[in-house]
Amino acid sequence: MRRRTYALAAATATTAAVALTLGTHPAAAQPTPVTSDFNGDGYADLAVGVPDATVNGKAKAGYVNVVWGGAKGLGRHGGIRVGQATAEVPGTPEAGDRFGAAVALEDLSGDGVAELVVGAPGEDVTGRGVDAGSVTVVGGAKSGTGPGSTVLTGPSAKSAYGWSVAAADLTGDGGRDIVVGGRDKVVLRAVVDGGEDVVVTTVLATPMGGRAPLLATGDFTADGTDDLALAFHTINAPYTQSHVRLWAWDPAEQRMANTWNSSNGAASALAVGDFDGDGLDDLALGECREIADENIDDPCGPESYAKGGGIHIEYGDANSFGYRSQTLNQDTVGVYGVAEDGDRFGASLAVLDFNGDGRDDLVAGAPGEAIGSRRAAGAATLLLGHAGGIVDRYGEASSVQYHQDRPRVPGAAETSDGFGTAVATGDYDKDGIPDTAVGTPGENTNSGGVWVFPKTSVTGSYALTPKNLGLPSPTTALSYGRYLSSH
Repeated sequence: MRRRTYALAAATATTAAVALTLGTHPAAAQPTPVTSDFNGDGYADLAVGVPDATVNGKAKAGYVNVVWGGAKGLGRHGGIRVGQATAEVPGTPEAGDRFGAAVALEDLSGDGVAELVVGAPGEDVTGRGVDAGSVTVVGGAKSGTGPGSTVLTGPSAKSAYGWSVAAADLTGDGGRDIVVGGRDKVVLRAVVDGGEDVVVTTVLATPMGGRAPLLATGDFTADGTDDLALAFHTINAPYTQSHVRLWAWDPAEQRMANTWNSSNGAASALAVGDFDGDGLDDLALGECREIADENIDDPCGPESYAKGGGIHIEYGDANSFGYRSQTLNQDTVGVYGVAEDGDRFGASLAVLDFNGDGRDDLVAGAPGEAIGSRRAAGAATLLLGHAGGIVDRYGEASSVQYHQDRPRVPGAAETSDGFGTAVATGDYDKDGIPDTAVGTPGENTNSGGVWVFPKTSVTGSYALTPKNLGLPSPTTALSYGRYLSSH
């Protein structure tokens, strides 16, 4: 069984895509196992990191808002705030902690209740200095939260541990393995020997351009155990480089071993899915573009696809990962919109099987997309998988676009809303058809919001905002929706 964590040229679309545009949806598919159920009610939940929030008077101490799924839909059943002011969570809210800058919900223990993995890259650690950073795991519970513990802290000042996080069983022994991205470093905290020992090992230490490394997990070696996908890029820091790399656990060496590399192609997002339905995990690189001049041909596909943001997909192969690839952008036939500089098409990615055909589909955010004259109002696009992948054998795609000026979508597209900055998917109402959540952190002068599309349709769509969720200081610059959990 594959296990993975996840952690869009104007043209006439196919008949299926046209039907989707009208707001219809396919018959209910077989429900997939729920791995993000934090309160144990059987419904998938969504974690929204709010690291810019003030807590107990401490600016940017941050918290996580876990929004409950349920029969009436995501956010219609309440939620919970989790932070360092929560009794079960270690630590104390301090200015600049940025608790919630990275979030993941994953059932690491296999008991049907998810754990919340949270990064706080601004955490000051006694004896290690300011902004050493920390990663906390909080157990789920039917009421409130379960016990929480700090599982990793940065070794020195400015380490920024918790800039990014991912969780999966990377060692293949059923243990709780957590990957932590910090400043210029990625480390693995692995539980080995049937849970008897914990190993902390460095995956990679190198300049990463002063930004969080991208992390995703999937079975890229086709051996039944999850592997790690890692991407980073630098620009003159101290030199320009860009890499996407895959790593697999080496039990003899008790560390991660590098198994595949692509150089010169930078990405803004990673997502893992089986887009061609062959039973093998594929890797999607969002907003893929060439950075460094290393004389490597087309690391993100044809250079023309980089305009406005291209999505490059490396396909799984039983013998050699990445033997086949595809690239598309908004000038690809069947993809809504037109490729324009600054669109940032693919800056966020999420995976779902929308129509239950056994092939994964892809939701891609384009937070820089202009809607009419409203610059960076943002959009998101659903891209359907075909027998040959996201692009069919004729080089065409099937897509549906979402933005705030579409009929039946609440709100209005406004300059700098950033609709599509983050995207997430899950069957939050457990009807067998996946739903989609789209983060819009610039909404209402950066108060933010999350737009929910039940059944990934505009029909019945609604917005979750700090105000209607009853969060503290709802009109301040919370940037709610910038950080969404993978599922």
